[in-house]
Amino acid sequence: MKNNYLSITPKLLGYFGLIPFIIPTVFLYFDDNHLDIWRHLLLSYGAVILSFVGALHWSFAMLLHELPINKKRWSFLWSVVPSLAAWISLSIPTFYGFILLAVFFAIALIRDNQLLGNVELPSWYMPLRRNLTLVAINCLLVGAYLINGRQLTHGI
Repeated sequence: MKNNYLSITPKLLGYFGLIPFIIPTVFLYFDDNHLDIWRHLLLSYGAVILSFVGALHWSFAMLLHELPINKKRWSFLWSVVPSLAAWISLSIPTFYGFILLAVFFAIALIRDNQLLGNVELPSWYMPLRRNLTLVAINCLLVGAYLINGRQLTHGI
């Protein structure tokens, strides 16, 4: 019971954290008058969250004592890669930025699954990460699709 109670906070925070993915995606579809704002909000929030997801591996490397030294080194190295990809996503055309973020969210989920093979994480962690990642990726891909369609029809 206590473990279930402790998992409520990260679940609530995680699912509420999807709101800044979902709202700009919806408005990209419905609000042609403010496309630049919605593109910026979705892309920048995606970049921030991808950086956060990468930083989790820095914590894992520091705190998971059962992790072999070579896995710790790899976790430290990997932990900075998503923030670099996020930074690049902000510097390239938005369509490609969305795609880059979506790809690195998928890679980050794969890395988390690989980590799970080496250490014991809370039982709620991977289902939560999977669900959050799938929504984030879908929002980014829908955003890319909508932006690409608008570029083709409106010359944006």
